Amino acid sequence: MQKKVIVLLAEGFEEVEAVTPIDYLRRAGIEVTVVAVGGTKDAGDNLAVKGARGITVNADITLQELVTGQKASWDAVVIPGGMPGATNIAASKEAEALIIFTVLANKTLCAICASPAVVLAPLGLLSGKKFTCYPGMEEKVRDGKYTEESVVIDDNIITSRGAGTAGAFAVAIIGHLLGKAEGEKIAKAVLL
Repeated sequence: MQKKVIVLLAEGFEEVEAVTPIDYLRRAGIEVTVVAVGGTKDAGDNLAVKGARGITVNADITLQELVTGQKASWDAVVIPGGMPGATNIAASKEAEALIIFTVLANKTLCAICASPAVVLAPLGLLSGKKFTCYPGMEEKVRDGKYTEESVVIDDNIITSRGAGTAGAFAVAIIGHLLGKAEGEKIAKAVLL
């Protein structure tokens, strides 16, 4: 059965941390749905979300549509960092509900850069967990076990440090969902 992943995008997301997982996961045969947190479709039915560096990415669906329409099942949720993208996701009640449901349903939750500290920690999801994040952001996490590793997996929570670790983050997600050999296959294919 094909694995399915939701990637949450909010205005101000870090482009590399979003596009790299989307690309690598699709290369691995994982169905990726890009979900806009906030935002509306334009007259042409396009849903563009602007990143922190001014690059826009077209989302497949809004989070509101996903939540109200029950249009997707998923195996994992990926939360890119970037500012104010991480803050915008943290401020969304729909995103909070999706994230909590993902954890309660024993699905995989993946966050990179600022998102572990800004999105996951306030929800208590890093309590007692080993994690990593963008340097300096760990100070916002009171009860987790911070490490400077590029990628950290603790049960079904995968965290990573930043744009420079986005490839390793994506490969770790693939390995977690499809097995280590599949992750290594993608890493080799992209010369990571």
